[in-house]
Amino acid sequence: MSGHSKWATIHRKKGLIDAERGKIFQKLAKEIYVAAKGTNGDPDSNPSLRMVIEKCRSQNMPKDNIQKAIDKAVGAAGGEDFESIRYEGYGPNGIAIMVDCLTDNRNRTASLVRSSFTKRGGNLGTDGSVSYLFERKGVIVTQKTVDEEELMMAVLDNGALDMITNDDTYEIYTTPDTFLQVKKVVEEMGVTEFITSEITYVASNLVEVEDEEVKSRIIALIETLEDIDDVQDVYHNLSE
Repeated sequence: MSGHSKWATIHRKKGLIDAERGKIFQKLAKEIYVAAKGTNGDPDSNPSLRMVIEKCRSQNMPKDNIQKAIDKAVGAAGGEDFESIRYEGYGPNGIAIMVDCLTDNRNRTASLVRSSFTKRGGNLGTDGSVSYLFERKGVIVTQKTVDEEELMMAVLDNGALDMITNDDTYEIYTTPDTFLQVKKVVEEMGVTEFITSEITYVASNLVEVEDEEVKSRIIALIETLEDIDDVQDVYHNLSE
């Protein structure tokens, strides 16, 4: 797997201004609400909620915000109902894009996603048109604060699929089932901060785009989609 990926971009975005960070927290709170609604709010007995909380922590979402979102979901008698919808399509240069949404208005979301693709030089595809290009994996990205060889041996011995060393970060890939165990091992080695730590979709192969103008249009489409309130995650196979 190439060392060029979206994780470098996530690293750069760690300095988000408060307004942008607030928007991310709102989206994460929605995921918590969906995962915790109708439960007792205990992540130990709710794997879905536990995974969302891991994702929240990797985005530095305050513990109070996480707990408030859980409490809201647990205390919701009727509450809001969100529907999970996935859209698949192509950006400029045929870049594959997959968009996961949580919405209380399917028509609104469909219109916003479709218009974003159209205005930014892309087009929507049918269900399954690009999803086969992605794999569900655990992703753990950290700064290079521990010994590379020791870390690699430890994570591979505990079920990691791969570890990639970049200039200033380590990228560790796991199966969904081994994600928590591998992260625990990384923490036991002294890593306390993560650039990202979540189970997500990873492109099987990344596509290099040499033309900077085309690449900027692809990134503009991705960012436009990410800015839609109903959009939770945007996955793509552009090598950044």
